[in-house]
Amino acid sequence: MPSNRIAETANEGFIRIYGAFHREYLIVTSPQALGQVLVSKAYEFEKPPTIRGFFGPVLGHGLVLAEGHDHKVQRRNLMPAFAFRHIKDLYPLFWRKTCDVVQVMTKECDADGYAEFEVGHWAGRVSLDIIGVAGLGRDFNATHDEDDEIVKTYMLITTPTMQDRLLLVMADFLTAFVPMSILLQSPIPRAIEAKGAAKKIRDVCKDVIRLKKQKLADSKLEDVDILSIALRSGMFSEEELINHMMTFLGAGHETAASALSFAIYAMCWHPEVQTRLRQEVRANLPPPVGDDGREITSMEIDRLPYLAAVCSEVLRMYSPVPQTIRETVRDTTIQGQPLPRGTRLLLVPWATNLDTRFWGPDGGEFKPERWLVARGGGDDEHGGLGGTAASVKAASVGGASSNYVFLSFLHGPRSCIGQSFAKAEFACLLAAWVGRFEFTLRDEAMMDEANVMFEQMVTAKVAGGIHVRARAVPGW
Repeated sequence: MPSNRIAETANEGFIRIYGAFHREYLIVTSPQALGQVLVSKAYEFEKPPTIRGFFGPVLGHGLVLAEGHDHKVQRRNLMPAFAFRHIKDLYPLFWRKTCDVVQVMTKECDADGYAEFEVGHWAGRVSLDIIGVAGLGRDFNATHDEDDEIVKTYMLITTPTMQDRLLLVMADFLTAFVPMSILLQSPIPRAIEAKGAAKKIRDVCKDVIRLKKQKLADSKLEDVDILSIALRSGMFSEEELINHMMTFLGAGHETAASALSFAIYAMCWHPEVQTRLRQEVRANLPPPVGDDGREITSMEIDRLPYLAAVCSEVLRMYSPVPQTIRETVRDTTIQGQPLPRGTRLLLVPWATNLDTRFWGPDGGEFKPERWLVARGGGDDEHGGLGGTAASVKAASVGGASSNYVFLSFLHGPRSCIGQSFAKAEFACLLAAWVGRFEFTLRDEAMMDEANVMFEQMVTAKVAGGIHVRARAVPGW
């Protein structure tokens, strides 16, 4: 069902639809129902076994795919590594790698400062570098060398094909008759290819972990990446660390690249937003192509209200993960509605995040101002202090009637553990890209969304990519 039709369909918290092979799904639509599914009854709903089995070889059996007691233990042990006191130390690293890719992209420009880019290609390269350095302490150097064997291997397993999508649909049907473990051993060329590629990435993770263990034994492990912090905690076995790093690489790389791609897409659609954001960035941050080598701090990024508002609005309008599937593990009820064991539920950020019932009549519009604090008694917005308590509260949820209707990071015990990391990385990337370049769509037909096709496996993408014409704007 198209996202816009969900909001237009009368319902009392659920909409029944039928998927492939006439499989029944219930779309969860109300804040009250979402609160029960995600928070108060979170562990009564799990990812279907097909999803866990299909993505396990690529994502590892870490936090994203863990369920029940195993998930509770993993999350409790990992939470300290994602505390903001650690994340703030990563901002200089985010900025450094962002400056690196901006410098490389600038060199691609002609004498007049123009170049054409496919946004997803460059977003994927820099996000892989960032997640590698900040997550593992391992620089994949994808920005400079996309032909590196490890880079090519990783891109292979994170770039879904039509065959992957068909395999997932077929697997969901066939697992009613054949165990997923047997299906994964089938001699399908793509499955064999992905399995071999995933093993190479696991081997990289294993090597990095062993090197860091040696540094820890020698009292020389002072790195600030997530793996180093997890290692110093002493809470994880080597196999657990490998699974967590596979998960962090897979989930973190794809979502970051998707968010940045859609942000540039939105900037092309809204040049006035792009211009205002560029002005704020240039007035407050050092240029990414300078030679002074000055690093930025978390405070310098986080104090930019319009940057934060634009990032939040992109994540609202274009959630990197457009939908999430859950399945009841026992007979239960939601809002008094009986749900037998095995009932499939769909949580759809691409619908709920835009639903005008919760976001107001402009819920379907790209409007960063909804995240800014209104001046006391006035209609204009700003990001500083001085707003009323009500306006500050409203801005914190984008003016929505409930925090549950912003689903980009989910909520409750299954919410994204790395959302502070993701938001910081996204803000650094968007600030430097928009600060340095002016973007327009190469194909003006894409200014009409009727001409734009979207595709998804885990994350959403524009079919055929987002091709832009970029101009290096002088003066920064």
